[in-house]
Amino acid sequence: MEFKKNSLTVATPFYYGWVIVFLAALGYFFSGPGQTYSISIFIDQYIGQFGWERSLVSLMYSLATICAGFVLFLIGRCIDKYKHRRMSIIIAILLGIACIWSSFVINPVMLFIGFFMLRLFGQGSMSLLSSTLVPQWFIKRRAFALSLMSLGMVTSAAVVPIINNFTIELWGWRVTWRVWAILLWVIYLPVAYIFLRNKPEDIGLLPDNLKTDVSTEENRSQEDTMEISWTLNEAVKTRSFWLMLFNIAVPSMISTGIVFHFYSIIGENGLDRTVATLVLSTMAMVSFPVTFLAGYIVDKIKVQYVMVAMFIIELVGIIILINSRHIAIVLLFGITSGLVKGLNGVCVNYVWANYYGRKHLGSIKGASMTIGVIGSAFGPLPFGFAFDYFKGYKEILIVMMVFALLGIISALSAPKPIKKYK
Repeated sequence: MEFKKNSLTVATPFYYGWVIVFLAALGYFFSGPGQTYSISIFIDQYIGQFGWERSLVSLMYSLATICAGFVLFLIGRCIDKYKHRRMSIIIAILLGIACIWSSFVINPVMLFIGFFMLRLFGQGSMSLLSSTLVPQWFIKRRAFALSLMSLGMVTSAAVVPIINNFTIELWGWRVTWRVWAILLWVIYLPVAYIFLRNKPEDIGLLPDNLKTDVSTEENRSQEDTMEISWTLNEAVKTRSFWLMLFNIAVPSMISTGIVFHFYSIIGENGLDRTVATLVLSTMAMVSFPVTFLAGYIVDKIKVQYVMVAMFIIELVGIIILINSRHIAIVLLFGITSGLVKGLNGVCVNYVWANYYGRKHLGSIKGASMTIGVIGSAFGPLPFGFAFDYFKGYKEILIVMMVFALLGIISALSAPKPIKKYK
């Protein structure tokens, strides 16, 4: 297979969509600097150096995340308009600038701006780009392709905390932020510029590598019979859209709150930072094979039922965390969290394309990620205030259990919508 695009000739003996899956996974990996599992490593550094209260840092993080969430839906519209390749280049440059900015933080205002840029361009935009790119290339094999793509996030969650810990101890937290900017610009940026393509039609292909030796009308008819696309305005009129938004916001809120304060939670339970880092890595190692399995499961079982199982596991995990006073128990929590992360990573990327098609996926996924990011914003803040008020985390963890129960009910009530034509 050979094609020419932007004066670049690329030849592959296989469907180019698998190259796109790798690039999307790489994009997910480099969303790491803006993810909570990365930023959480810096929290104690800020508190220790500047003497800020934990609730203040949590407030800055939550406000910045909320603001980023409200802007994120615009990124989705830009992806639909300007396409993935151009936006990937722009976002990678901006995320690198966000890392450089974060290395110069000296006051809460700078901290807020740094958090805002990291969450918008890292956790939000880089993830949105990857999760909306792969569905453009696959329909029938979408769940499997998304599970492979999600390995980028799993790898990031496993590797980034270790890199951060190592570089912070070796060079300090300011240099660590600059290292991430360099890695983004030296590795991801040129690879995306050279190899990324927006959709298979741009290079004379069809999703899932369907045959192209038929007429244009036949191709269009073949694609339309496989998948029905909804506009954002049509999607928001369905009950399942809002219930699935809740199903995405709740895990984001719970996991972000726990991971953001994880080193403190573990410390309150009498365990040290080394154990916390080990547990975070365990989460990633467990979610690695689960991500593969999730792609197979979602192909066989309705995604709403997979989400029900995910919420049940999350509920069990919180109970374990409340009672974790020994390394073996807290590692068990890491295993349950890894299961949740693996299932959730595939479900949240699969559900929107499966429910509403790929034509307007950027706008629909952008709106959903806005809610997801806002949900993540409401995680750290209540944990921080709970710690300052109750001098511990048990009470807020019990509240999170209630939300997990609501998630079970919501998932059961959100089947795939049926589009009615007038």
